[in-house]
Amino acid sequence: MFFYSSLLMVLNKTKFFCGASGRQRIVCGGVFVVLSALFIVLWLMAKGTINADALFDPCGFKVDYDLPCPTCGMTRSAMAFASGRIFESFYIQPAGALFCFLLAITGFLAFITAVFGLYFTFLKRLFAEIKIWHVVLMLLIILLCGWAVTLSRAFNGR
Repeated sequence: MFFYSSLLMVLNKTKFFCGASGRQRIVCGGVFVVLSALFIVLWLMAKGTINADALFDPCGFKVDYDLPCPTCGMTRSAMAFASGRIFESFYIQPAGALFCFLLAITGFLAFITAVFGLYFTFLKRLFAEIKIWHVVLMLLIILLCGWAVTLSRAFNGR
């Protein structure tokens, strides 16, 4: 215990983290549980325990326009990511893998905050400066870039 508290004191001289409030710890615990459940479901879908095709096939956009939709490949990419096949996930759908990567980092930081009560100060600054429309715009750009990759593969395959 002494080593742990000494390590925290040394690390916190740079004000890298502060103590989390009880509300922050509960919210982060909920976020961690939800993201863990999501990755477990994706892993079970990758193993075949849960039938992903029954949930997501056929894609109406692909049936109507004979082109992949903006989210085509996201589920397969997320299942590959949850199974530990990270590079394959990026190859299948780069946007899906990037979303999974961001969710994994979010889950890790939420776990640290919920269990150890450490709230990272860079998150406090980030949440103070970034508006919700910044986040929406960033996610939309990532989605459109992933769709561009999927469309280029579809056109090359014809």
